[in-house]
Amino acid sequence: MGQEFGGRIGRDWRDSRPWWPEEPSPPSSAPNVVLVVLDDVGYAQLGCYGSDIETPVIDALAGRGVRLANFHTTSLCSPTRVCLLTGRNHHRSGLGRVADLAVGFPGYWGKPPRENGYVSEILRQHGYATYAVGKWHLSPEDETNDADSRATWPLARGFDRWYGFHGGETHQFVPALFHDNHSERPPKSVDEGYHLSEDLADHAIRFVSDLRAVDARRPFFLYFATGACHSPHQPPATWRAHYEGRFDQGWDEWREQVFERQVASGLIPSKTVLSPRPAWVRPWDDLNSVEKRLAARFMECYAGFLSHADEQIGRVLSFLREIGDEDNTVVIVVSDNGASAEGGSEGSINDVRLANLDPASTTEMVARINEIGGPSTHNNYPWGWTLAGNTPFRRWKREVHEGGVADPCIIAWPKGPFETGATRHQFTHATDITPTILELIGVRAPERIEGVVQNSLDGVSFSYLLGPGGELEEERHHTQYFEMFGSRALYHDGWKAVTFHPIGPLYDDQNPNASFDDDEWELYRVRDDISESRNLASQYPDVLRGLIDLWWSEAQKNDVLPLDNRVLWALTHPKPTSRAPRDTYRYFPFTAPVPESVAVNVRNRSHKLTVALESSNSTPGDGVLVALGSSLGGWSLHILDGRLRYVHNLYGKSIDLIEAHDRMAEGRHVVEFEFFKDAALGGQGVLRCDGVDIARGDIPRFTPSGFNGVGVGLTCGYEWGPAIGPGYTAPFEFEGSITLAQVTTTGPIVRDPLAELEAILSEQ
Repeated sequence: MGQEFGGRIGRDWRDSRPWWPEEPSPPSSAPNVVLVVLDDVGYAQLGCYGSDIETPVIDALAGRGVRLANFHTTSLCSPTRVCLLTGRNHHRSGLGRVADLAVGFPGYWGKPPRENGYVSEILRQHGYATYAVGKWHLSPEDETNDADSRATWPLARGFDRWYGFHGGETHQFVPALFHDNHSERPPKSVDEGYHLSEDLADHAIRFVSDLRAVDARRPFFLYFATGACHSPHQPPATWRAHYEGRFDQGWDEWREQVFERQVASGLIPSKTVLSPRPAWVRPWDDLNSVEKRLAARFMECYAGFLSHADEQIGRVLSFLREIGDEDNTVVIVVSDNGASAEGGSEGSINDVRLANLDPASTTEMVARINEIGGPSTHNNYPWGWTLAGNTPFRRWKREVHEGGVADPCIIAWPKGPFETGATRHQFTHATDITPTILELIGVRAPERIEGVVQNSLDGVSFSYLLGPGGELEEERHHTQYFEMFGSRALYHDGWKAVTFHPIGPLYDDQNPNASFDDDEWELYRVRDDISESRNLASQYPDVLRGLIDLWWSEAQKNDVLPLDNRVLWALTHPKPTSRAPRDTYRYFPFTAPVPESVAVNVRNRSHKLTVALESSNSTPGDGVLVALGSSLGGWSLHILDGRLRYVHNLYGKSIDLIEAHDRMAEGRHVVEFEFFKDAALGGQGVLRCDGVDIARGDIPRFTPSGFNGVGVGLTCGYEWGPAIGPGYTAPFEFEGSITLAQVTTTGPIVRDPLAELEAILSEQ
C-alpha cells in the first residue's frame, strides 16, 4: 500500500513542494544479528557442551555469552528452521515434517503461510539488510528448480540476498548451489580445493562487505546455515586426517567422559543419571578390531567436518571484528535437532542405498575405508556415535525424547547486558528465537507484513534470563507440544509426557504397525530428571492424564492432526501437479540441472534416450550428452575418445558400462540408448547410432528408488559432478552441438518401487 503524498503539487515547480516517503529505519544503535544454524549437531558434540571435538570459536562465544542448557527444537530440520525464523510452531507453519515429505493436510503442506512472517521480513521493514547463506530446506521439493515459482525461496521471504542450497543435504565438494534466484555451479573444483563450508563463509563475508562498502552503519541480519554436520560427513582431507585415532576408545567410554565434563561444567545437574545404552546399540566391546576401526573412522570424519565448520564461522566473526562490527552484533548459534541415526546400526557409505534396500556390508565399507569422508562416499556414522552425541539423553533425531529435541544454543552480544560465561537452565524452544531477536533490537512483531494480517507468535523471548541474576528468573515458556511422525510429547512447567511411535507403514495396502491409541506414554519430572531416567507414569497417573489431554488440545490448535507416521509414503504419493502427464521429455544443452523429483522418471523402467548431435571435426567430439546424478549414483550417456558410451552407476556400489567398439565419424548423428526392463531387478541396454545397434549389455540391477541423495539432477551437455563414470572428469562438457535431447519412457512407472523390490528379493 502506497503512502499518501505529503507535499504539494501545483501547476509547475514554482508553486509545488516536494516530499519523500519516510524510509524504514532501525532503532538507534540497533545491533546486527548473526543466526548460525548447525545441522544434525547433538547436544553433546560441541566443546562447550562436553565434547572433546575441537570447536574453539563456538566455545569462545559461550565464554563471552550465555549457554542455554535446556533449549529445544522439533527433532527435524525443516520444522525447526521454520520455528526459528517465524516464532511459530512448525505445524502452524505447514511444516509438520521436512519440506520434501509434504502431504495433503494443513499442518503438512510444506509451504509456510504469509500470515507467519519471517524475522527477515520483519527486520527488513525496520531498515535491516537481510542475508541468507547456506541451507534453506523451506520450499516444497517440486519447487526447488529454475522453472518453478520462487514464492517460498529466501528472496521472497524477506532476504535481500541468498547463496546456498535447497533440500536437506548436498555434496560438500560439488554442491547443488543457488545464488539469489537461480542455480549456480561451485566457483572451484574439488582438485582446486573447493569445500562448501568455506564457500558459504566467503559469501557471508562478501554480502556484508558489499553492504559496508555503501553504508557503514546500516544493521544487518545474517542467517548462516551450514551444511555441517548433516551427512555426507565430508571434511577437507586435512581435517579427515586431524582426528585419526582420537575415537579409538569407542562410543561407550567417550559418552561417559562427555557426561563427566557436562556435570563438572555445570551444564547438567550433578544428580543427573546417564541414560542407559539401549539394547539395539551394540556395546563397543562387542565389535571386532576391524569393525572398531571402521566405526572410529566414521566418527573421525564427523569430528573433522564439525571442526572445519567451526573454523569457517570463525572467519566470518573475525571479519566482523576487523570492520568494527563485532561489539554490536548479537550472535546466536543453535543446532536444528539431535544427532542423526540415519546411518543405521553399522554406519553408511551412501545413504541413498538405504532407500534402495541395499545397504553396504561391513566388508565393503572396510574395503573402502580410505574413501570415507571424501567425494566418492555419502558417509554417515553408526548408532553408537549418535547416542553418544546426544549424551546424556535417550534416543535421537526424528524422535521426541530429549535426544531428538534437546540441543545446543549459545547467544553472545559484547555490547549487550549479558552475564558472560553464564549457563541458564530454564526451558526454551526454537520458537523463542525470533521473539528474543525482536526484543533485543527493540521492535515488535507487526500486525501486518505487506498488507497480510499476521498470526500471533508462539514463542516467548528469553532475553529475561540473559543478564546478571537471570538464573533466578521464573521460566516463561510454560507449555510446548512436540510431534514428529507420530511420536509425541508435551512439556508443561517442569513435567514431560512422551511416547514413541514407530515409523510406517510404507505402502497403501499395509495397516499401521500399531494404533496410536495403543502407544504407551511415559512421564518425567524433567526439571529434576533431564535425562528421562525415572518414569513416573505409574506414580502420577492423574498428572500424566492431564498432560495427555493438554497435548490433544495443543495438537488441535496447532494443526498437528491427523497423526501420520508414514515417511516414504509421501515420496510415492506426491501432491497433485498442474504439469501435463507425458512420456517424452525434452532437455536443452547447458541449462540448469533438473532435480530428480521433477525430471523424467526412468527408475527401473523401460526407457529411451535420444540425442541428435553434429560436429565439423574429425569426430563428433567428446563429452556428456545427457546425464543424471553423480559418483554417488546415476547414469550418463556420453562420448569418450570418440566412442559412444553409457554408464549406469548403482548408487556408488557398482558400474554397468556399455560402450561402442568403433569411433563415430564426423557430421550429424542421432544416437540412442534404450533400456529394456526384465521381470526382475534389471534388464538390458542397447546403444544405437543412426538406427543401427552398435553395443549392448546387461544391467543386472537398475536403480529402483533413487539415484542420488545430494540434490544433483538431470543435465544436458555436461555433468554436475563428481563424474558418474570412470575415465573422465566432470563437467565434461560436450564439444559438439546438440540439436535435440529427449528421454522417452516406454514402460510403466513403478508406483511402489520398494514394494516391488521387496517382493522380488523375497522370491530370490
